[in-house]
Amino acid sequence: MRYLALLCTMLMLLSCDRDPAIDTAPGSDQIVRLADSEIKGLDPQKVSDLSSLRVAADQFEGLTRLDAVGEAEPGLAKDWRIAQDGLTWDFTLREALRFSDGTAFDATLFPALMDRLRDPETAAPAQALFANIVAVEAVSANSVIVRLASPDPALPALLAHPAMAAIPLHRIRTAGDQWTSDRPMIASGPYQLSEWKLNDYARLERNPEWHDGKAPTATIIWKPMEDSLSALRLFLSGGADIAADYPPSRHQWLKDNHPAVTHSVPYLGSYYFAFNTRMPPFDDPRVRTALSMAVEREWIADKVIGVDNIPAWGLLPPGLEGQEPLRPEWADWPREKRLRSARGLLAAAGYGPDRPLRFEIRFNSSAEHRRVSVAMAAMWQPLDVEASLFNSEAALHFAALRRHEFALARSGWIADLPTPENFLLVHQQANGAGNYSGYANPDYDRILAQAIAEPDPRQRQQLMRKAEAQLITDMPILPLYFYVTRSLVAERIAGWEDNISNVHPSRTLRIRAR
Repeated sequence: MRYLALLCTMLMLLSCDRDPAIDTAPGSDQIVRLADSEIKGLDPQKVSDLSSLRVAADQFEGLTRLDAVGEAEPGLAKDWRIAQDGLTWDFTLREALRFSDGTAFDATLFPALMDRLRDPETAAPAQALFANIVAVEAVSANSVIVRLASPDPALPALLAHPAMAAIPLHRIRTAGDQWTSDRPMIASGPYQLSEWKLNDYARLERNPEWHDGKAPTATIIWKPMEDSLSALRLFLSGGADIAADYPPSRHQWLKDNHPAVTHSVPYLGSYYFAFNTRMPPFDDPRVRTALSMAVEREWIADKVIGVDNIPAWGLLPPGLEGQEPLRPEWADWPREKRLRSARGLLAAAGYGPDRPLRFEIRFNSSAEHRRVSVAMAAMWQPLDVEASLFNSEAALHFAALRRHEFALARSGWIADLPTPENFLLVHQQANGAGNYSGYANPDYDRILAQAIAEPDPRQRQQLMRKAEAQLITDMPILPLYFYVTRSLVAERIAGWEDNISNVHPSRTLRIRAR
């Protein structure tokens, strides 16, 4: 009996010392979101991964912010004015702005933020995104001037990036990098981090000093879940409100059995293969066009991938600035007509049954990339094309692309901003090693430069489309489809808006009343 009593006492003492378990399940005032990876850091100027940026966007707000459909809206600035030449933007701040610790700030914060962003010691991954900004100036306590090297209608979207959000420089001056260890963290947005348990969860709670008042939901829980199948199971069991991804193999089953919670929508990304235009055989545009004409994009998107990807003949995805994707004239020809034309182009380039075109398709480790490569090789066989496959890990694959050691290689682009130039500049000759195909057309570069310098939005858009049309004509890349994002959203969540930027700030989400 004495032993039993002693054991009970010890257990009671241990239970008293243990912290109460944190509830990380969906609740009446708590939304649980599953990210596809762990947070890599908490300083918004020092991270680039999507999970970290999403948590940062919940905590920190800039002059602007993104709304529920991914479009820029006033943030810490209540409005702005643009000079006629498009080079000077004047942002007017809201009154009485404060960080979550009660510290007031004004316009002088923003030049200091830019200085820190550009400081080599910060090593900001996003610094290059802001290269068009010449200066950020505080002309008064509530006025911030942003001066540009060339017009940029998308500046409000750029300034919504967490790298230029208001962070507590007053705390950073005293604590250095240790400022992110504060709990709660000092924030300027709707939420502040109250707890972070590595590989388990990050807990965000309302910022009492947020200028917009009380955030709609008391608590946001972010959980890393790298295995999309595990994320699917947790979601279906009721353990999460939102899953950032699910396995492609479960797509049709989810559409059939859980259509109300399944979301698959176009994304700001293009999937393509790059031709190495620096050397034969792909220094000849006839060869590149012939291979492109023989590819059945609809079949690849529907059968090989099968997650509602949209076939692509150009670079700019649907929904970008309200434009439909460009298509070459031959895109609508019957397959046999396209094959006849392709054979003629290859023959003119010196290839045919007596001299087969032979090359290697290079891709990085992924079942999806392999299936696409196999499908294209099969589609080219009627042209007497012999394409072999070469697979390598992602790091080796892209190192080879930068060294130009390939013939045809898997590539693609996911935009940092919802602008045509973010896609098109990749293929500018001046992009150097980043221009994997080695595409070099002075006409393309000239049109693109004209577009970037054009302050009129309509004319700018027309020039961007003209540049894309030139790219399609020259075919240095082989576009196949536009990316989609896959998400699961519980029916109890309101405010989720499918959009091309895949932006869903926690402040725009609400729990439906029962």
